Amino acid sequence: MPRPTIGETAMTAAERQARYRASRAAGQPIVRIRRPVDRRSLLKRWDDARTELSGLRDHYAAWLESLPDNLTESATADALRAIVELDLSELLAAEPPRGFGRD
Repeated sequence: MPRPTIGETAMTAAERQARYRASRAAGQPIVRIRRPVDRRSLLKRWDDARTELSGLRDHYAAWLESLPDNLTESATADALRAIVELDLSELLAAEPPRGFGRD
């Protein structure tokens, strides 16, 4: 996803380079943000995803049960019912293949 433009129109390459050089000459600190690396194995990530998915389904089931009577026929209730009625048995029972000695 490209960065949003600062002005009305996009900067030219020369303008971008001049801004870069000016910021380095002014001594502004360079801030680089890196996303943390997920070091879990694929098997662990799969198990965590299955646990999260079943937990969310249970949460939505509790939400559906606690809906007031005037919302039982609403779009929210329909969406909650569709989530609760999903058959996740095959997904929860599936075991990914073990790969290359890393799992």
